[in-house]
Amino acid sequence: MKKIFLSLFLFSGLFLMAQKEIKTLEIGSSMPMPDYKMKDVSGKEYSLNDLKKPGGIVVIFSSNQCPFVLAWEKYYNRIYAAAESAGMGMVLVNSNEALRDDEDSYDNMKIKAREQGYKAPYVVDKNHQLADAFGAKTTPHVFIFDSNGKLVYQGAINDNYQGEAKNEWVLLALRSLATGAPIEVQTTPAKGCSIKRLKK
Repeated sequence: MKKIFLSLFLFSGLFLMAQKEIKTLEIGSSMPMPDYKMKDVSGKEYSLNDLKKPGGIVVIFSSNQCPFVLAWEKYYNRIYAAAESAGMGMVLVNSNEALRDDEDSYDNMKIKAREQGYKAPYVVDKNHQLADAFGAKTTPHVFIFDSNGKLVYQGAINDNYQGEAKNEWVLLALRSLATGAPIEVQTTPAKGCSIKRLKK
């Protein structure tokens, strides 16, 4: 357990150093690159417009081995179910291009999706193009777009990756969208491992 938390601390430090220059989409922004095709673990290719449903779409930047993802991925299928209830689509996006020949390879993505029973498509963001357009910083990093393709929430899944959460930000946002209520918390700090971009 101590090793896990040490890894989380180190990954957080790397995130703070490496991601300062990245500008994240602001609330109200239009969904970038809606027609950009990405390969799913099934072998099919999808764009955000392909996966977006009448209510909108949930986009989660994820990875295979980040300790924060390992702690939070149990929520993915719950979020998928909540998105479906709100008439929304969902996609998991792997943008870790610098690790594509290692732990975040396409083959390892297929293993991860199968072992975890992901219900949402899990796609490859080649050369982290979508992550750059979103200003995504971490795995995980959640972006929710409404029926008009406007950003209504971005940030973390909830307030506690170590155990039971007091504030289920993503699930509450989806519940609000389903009922037509305003989303009370629209932005939270994205916590996780830095997205492993290629050096330029």
